[in-house]
Amino acid sequence: MEHQQLKDTDEKDQKLPEVLPVLPVRDSVIFPRMVIPLMVRDEDYLKMVDQVLQRDKLLVVAMIKDPDASERRPPEIHSVGTAGVILKLTKTEEGTVVVVQGISRVKIKDILSTEPFQQAKIVPLEDIEHSGKEIEAMMTSTWNLFKQIVDLSPHLPAELIQLARNVEQPGPLADMVVSTLNLERNKKQEILETLDVKERLKKLILFLNEELELQKMGRRIQEQVKKGIDKSQREYYLREQLKAIQKELGIDKEESPDIQELKERLKKKALPEAARQVAEKELERLSKMSPMAPEYTVSRTYLDWILDLPWLESTEDTIDINRAKKVLDKHHYNLEKVKNRILEYLAVRKLNPEHKGPILCFVGPPGTGKTSLGKAIAEAMGRKFVRISLGGVRDEAEIRGHRRTYVGALPGRIIQGIKKAKSNNPVFMLDEVDKLGMDFRGDPSSALLEVLDPEQNHSFSDHYLELEFDLSKVMFITTANQLDPIPAPLRDRMEVLELVGYTEDEKLQIATKFLIPRQVTEHGFKRSQVSIRKCALRKIIREYTREAGLRNLEREIGAICRAIAREVAEGKKGRFVVSAKDVEKYLGKPKFTHDMAERTSVPGIAVGLAWTPTGGDILFVEATMMPGEKSLVLTGQLGDVMKESAQAALSYLRSKAEELGIPEDFYKQHDIHIHVPAGAIPKDGPSAGVTMLTALASLLTKKPVKPRLAMTGEVTLRGTVLPVGGIKEKVLAASRSGIKEIILPKDNQKDLEEIPEKIRKQIKFHPVGRMEEVLEIALGLNHKGKRHRRKKAA
Repeated sequence: MEHQQLKDTDEKDQKLPEVLPVLPVRDSVIFPRMVIPLMVRDEDYLKMVDQVLQRDKLLVVAMIKDPDASERRPPEIHSVGTAGVILKLTKTEEGTVVVVQGISRVKIKDILSTEPFQQAKIVPLEDIEHSGKEIEAMMTSTWNLFKQIVDLSPHLPAELIQLARNVEQPGPLADMVVSTLNLERNKKQEILETLDVKERLKKLILFLNEELELQKMGRRIQEQVKKGIDKSQREYYLREQLKAIQKELGIDKEESPDIQELKERLKKKALPEAARQVAEKELERLSKMSPMAPEYTVSRTYLDWILDLPWLESTEDTIDINRAKKVLDKHHYNLEKVKNRILEYLAVRKLNPEHKGPILCFVGPPGTGKTSLGKAIAEAMGRKFVRISLGGVRDEAEIRGHRRTYVGALPGRIIQGIKKAKSNNPVFMLDEVDKLGMDFRGDPSSALLEVLDPEQNHSFSDHYLELEFDLSKVMFITTANQLDPIPAPLRDRMEVLELVGYTEDEKLQIATKFLIPRQVTEHGFKRSQVSIRKCALRKIIREYTREAGLRNLEREIGAICRAIAREVAEGKKGRFVVSAKDVEKYLGKPKFTHDMAERTSVPGIAVGLAWTPTGGDILFVEATMMPGEKSLVLTGQLGDVMKESAQAALSYLRSKAEELGIPEDFYKQHDIHIHVPAGAIPKDGPSAGVTMLTALASLLTKKPVKPRLAMTGEVTLRGTVLPVGGIKEKVLAASRSGIKEIILPKDNQKDLEEIPEKIRKQIKFHPVGRMEEVLEIALGLNHKGKRHRRKKAA
């Protein structure tokens, strides 16, 4: 595109008519004093140009707002354009070239006609002039930036720099520079519409800086590409010369050190026949490939994986049942059921090494020793131990790997774990299997179905290897906090061993044997320097931790050790013995208090038992009544099942009002509100039905619930108490919270066999089948004709 600046002529002062034809253009912006060629192909606009040439040669050039819009007549144009005069017209094969010289900025006030072309009413626009040091500085900055751009641009002639130097006025300078550069169309239009010369220069300097940065970036990229090409050409010439020299010396068949190393490793490596054939074929392909080829690294990495995997390497099992029992007892206190099952598994492996045992799944609250059990099993068997965490894994490629066609492809975590173990029969722990993600990105649990099936995993195929790997010798162990999130087909492949929470006495023993010695050693003390008495441990367990596992207990013991370490660093010496009265000094005020009696001393409050993924817990159900219009309000983030339990409880009480001594019209002019505190925690499930009914009955009869009594069970509209789950966890939670009596469904009585004998002796259990029995035990309510039978059931 040609641009040139005109000398001052009479045309600058030429008076423009009020109405001029409009020539719309797509990408060109013409500035006053500049000359620009325009290509015209449209027949209507060619006729317009002919008419203009026959008259005063004047027209308005205006840019179309959206150049990508479909052909619309007339096109929508910007309101500011440039009045110009046609200097020359040339017809070519592509169309007619019209050379237009800009005269003045104009504002298009009104379109008077559109056919066959647009006629517009215009108003000439004048520059808002400025002068002074700031304008001079901005002009100097414009010249300097323009010079740098011209120096970097091969398509801009150097004469433009001198031409710009000859322009003494700021407005024309801005117009001249912007018309010369290949700026984006909207930026040029913005400059055209800016009448204030000072603002015009500011915008121009901003655009010039952006353009200069682009030019510099382009120059850097060109230099880098040139250097890369030069380096590649040099290496190519050197390789060709080396080949020629080797040919002259007769050693042109010598292999590279990489290939020689891989052949040596392949020769020594014990591989299945199928894997060996693939490795040899890939090695032959690699030897014919240039080391500079992009596929060379991919092929080399693939061979490394084949040669590093322990296809036939195993560790020898040293199964001694007595030794294994000692190892398990050394690392874990109690857990007899789980330990016995592990010893049974090891005994079968000893008698029949080819036995395809089940996949064990340890399920229990956090901190109960699931992961450490896996390590103990590996130690007892003399096997390597590998652990991978499945928490948050959402892509099946994490299990099966990516195909080699992908950039940066790798095998899945199973094969990576086997490589890390350097043995094809490690103890492989898949931690947090219940935390696997499952959404539109994939379902990794489906990829685990083959891994965890003893009948299929002898031929596990990873997408990256595309070879069958035998996983049947691997002992897989999975862990989970909950069973429900695990898909049914995956759960079916595993034998579930439940690890429930620990009792207070068990925690005391574990802390004495394991936690305290470990924390004392980790904090730099000798075993004899720090001692924590049992009374202090009990205080920590009861008043500072209320959990099923042991993590918080170990943290509190660690906090005591840290406090003692500070005392030692400050100069205190001697043996440190922590008693119950010292606990508050080190740990602060107790976090949990036994406020059971105080909270249940008023009518309308009952204590329930709940199961959570972190073990059992107690919850309070509060009920109150106020004047209203027969509505039941439920709060505390209750789920749908729990809300329905509350409605069923209210319906039962309304139906039995007379027998219970409750006014039959208690619901007509009152609202009832049931709240379960800890409102920030979502709650759901049917097992709070009995508790809600008892709380309502307590409210309506104005009798408080028996102190230190907790209850669980689902209730029906007819008053039948149905069995619920998680009895052991709930009883342990009740024991931790100081509960002395528990009401539970009669059908759950069999679950009490799993409760430690000491807790069974501490807590009095009331198996019930009907709500009448619950209300008699909790509130002392008598029902006509049923007293004797209830006493017998209780």
